[in-house]
Amino acid sequence: DVNDLPLTLVLSWYEQKAVCILLTLLALGIRNIYIGPSLPKFFSSNVLNILVEKFQLHPITTPEADLKAILG
Repeated sequence: DVNDLPLTLVLSWYEQKAVCILLTLLALGIRNIYIGPSLPKFFSSNVLNILVEKFQLHPITTPEADLKAILG
């Protein structure tokens, strides 16, 4: 299972194609994706809660906190 690999994905929202990339990764069942620097405007709190619950989606915070979470 790809989710068992020691891999962390950080997806930046600088281009619109990031939405397609995220949807593709979610369709493939990829979990634990960090996204940022801000959340897309179409993510309502309900949508975000579902994505966090089902796919363990993480909004990025600070570099220090994110590296600590990613690297353990």
